[in-house]
Amino acid sequence: MTAQFPVARPRRLRRTPALRRMVAETRLSPAELVLPMFVKEGITEPQPIASMPGVVQHTRDSLRKAAHEAVEAGVGGLILFGIPAVKDGVGSGADDPAGIVQLALRDLTTDLGDATVVMTDLCLDEYTDHGHCGVLTGAGEIDNDATLERYASIAVAQAAAGSAVIGPSGMMDGQVGAIREALDGAGYQDISILGYSVKYASAYYGPFREAAECAPQFGDRSTHQQDPANAEESLREVFLDLDEGADMVMVKPAGAYLDIVRRVRDAVDVPVVAYQVSGEYSMIEAAAERGWIDRERTIHESLISMRRAGADLILTYWATEVARAL
Repeated sequence: MTAQFPVARPRRLRRTPALRRMVAETRLSPAELVLPMFVKEGITEPQPIASMPGVVQHTRDSLRKAAHEAVEAGVGGLILFGIPAVKDGVGSGADDPAGIVQLALRDLTTDLGDATVVMTDLCLDEYTDHGHCGVLTGAGEIDNDATLERYASIAVAQAAAGSAVIGPSGMMDGQVGAIREALDGAGYQDISILGYSVKYASAYYGPFREAAECAPQFGDRSTHQQDPANAEESLREVFLDLDEGADMVMVKPAGAYLDIVRRVRDAVDVPVVAYQVSGEYSMIEAAAERGWIDRERTIHESLISMRRAGADLILTYWATEVARAL
């Protein structure tokens, strides 16, 4: 660059909305947004989530309605989280063919066909009575390898019910490989795996634990989710998941970890997904409700920052609303 002021005037390209729009380096598209949805067994009306204004635990019927609205708005995908009526120590409802997520999957795939990508989260915390992401030993610790057996069974159940993309979120060592082997062995070679490869032990998950009714009954998840202080470890997790067969990789949370999104984007040649988690959603909603920030501008800015950092896809609870606005 040789020209200097007054010849060089960067403000020329910011002068009007049309100019700014034309030269924008980063754009949002509805197809890049994925809507997380909660479906709960045994309720007759959608249940509002107090800590996440505007988000609900759906019935099967209300889930179908909200899914149609998302597809009509152009949202690229939906990802399901289930809350069973009965929980136990091994999360039996997670792979029950008549379990709530499997029933909801059949509803949505029948209704929507190929109009969107129906995805599923795969974990045990919503289904266990202790709220942890795996099977426990007698000492109350997570048994990594016994948990992999449960994950493999859940993956096959979700694939059989119609899931197109399975997202294992438990952060167990070897989870992607175990799931890939199980899917391939059951004839589901075409089902994709979205590795929750970089999932931090974050305080931003608080509202989600109300929504999914999955708060741990004791301890925390620091033994399997990543330390927020670490960055290099993230790339190791990503490469392990890719070696095991992941088709896409995720960074979760997104907003406080944009540096990690960029590191991963620069290191891999598969789609990178960012999850704008419940705490990020709730903070913006709470500040906007008090009039402290401009809600719509802040939502858009938060999402464009994730795209600018390198995310190809974004999981966000605002997916339908933002897709309509775009």
